[in-house]
Amino acid sequence: MLETLSAYAPFAYLIASVCFIMALRGLSGPQTAQTGLKFGIFGMALAILTTLTMPGVTSYFWILPAIALGGTIGTVIALKIKMTDLPQLMAAFHSLVGLAAVFVAAGAFNNPEAYAIGETGNIHLNSLIEMSLGIAIGAVTFTGSIIAFGKLQGLISGKPVTFPGQHPLNAILGLAMLGCIIALCITQNPVFFYIIAAIALLLGILMIIPIGGADMPVIVSMLNSYSGWAAAGIGFTLQNNLLIITGALVGSSGAILSYIMCKGMNRSFLNVLLGGFGGDAATGAGPAAAAGDRPVKIGSAEDAAYIMKNAASVIIVPGYGMAVAQAQHALREMADILKKEGVSVNTPSTPSPVVCPAT
Repeated sequence: MLETLSAYAPFAYLIASVCFIMALRGLSGPQTAQTGLKFGIFGMALAILTTLTMPGVTSYFWILPAIALGGTIGTVIALKIKMTDLPQLMAAFHSLVGLAAVFVAAGAFNNPEAYAIGETGNIHLNSLIEMSLGIAIGAVTFTGSIIAFGKLQGLISGKPVTFPGQHPLNAILGLAMLGCIIALCITQNPVFFYIIAAIALLLGILMIIPIGGADMPVIVSMLNSYSGWAAAGIGFTLQNNLLIITGALVGSSGAILSYIMCKGMNRSFLNVLLGGFGGDAATGAGPAAAAGDRPVKIGSAEDAAYIMKNAASVIIVPGYGMAVAQAQHALREMADILKKEGVSVNTPSTPSPVVCPAT
């Protein structure tokens, strides 16, 4: 029975990949979000079931308890988590993806025979490159996500933490990590492997601590992209096409979303990748500061009510701050009052990246 199912594994993985694509498409708007979630749940269930039927799985002794434990923890968290705590939950989950990439890369490096990628001391070059990138991206994602979680949860100060020479230090560490990757591919010395992991773990911290707490949603999106590329690296190491496809989907969609968010906030996408735009903005050296002061119109609640009451159309673009303030009920009440006054009230399905969200 299992051998018959494993024969159709490539086709099942293809269906799961299509489901993940449809899930991303559905999550692009509130009207189709539930449908997108259903596609994602079905695709993940199919992917797990297909993987369990693969010939390489010879025992379920550790697998089934791990699935039960992870599923139980995920269910409890999902039932108890508040909607306003979802950003830090996402950051926490991203850290687990990064840690998984580190563990898989370490397991493959120390036991390459089990992964059919060569022998100890004689691992295939392409596998060494994949493992090096996987452990580097995974380690950065792990520590970076922990710092992001701490800032969003209030365990770490949301203020940017900066010090002189921070960016040159990051650049030096990045070049050192690249040099170690090249040395590992040439010598296959285990010392370089663990140096890569150590540098990447440190870089994850140094890249996120200069970011202010108000900018963490952008960072969470960027870490989402990192976790996707880490998953793709795991896919190459495990020779699993579904992980490669899924990781590429998550990585590319997260990067595109981060770019759109940066554009809407007048931030530099390159500075986000380098982990410093929050600190620059805080010190007045960012793009917004370079543009100079702009006129600000300040009005009372009565002024806003008068303007909206006499408007023909009002468009409400909800933002993260509005969600944190639990303003959905007051917003609905305001919309009902405006509609009674004959005002057209609309909420776009996808907020414009150019319009500053109402917070």
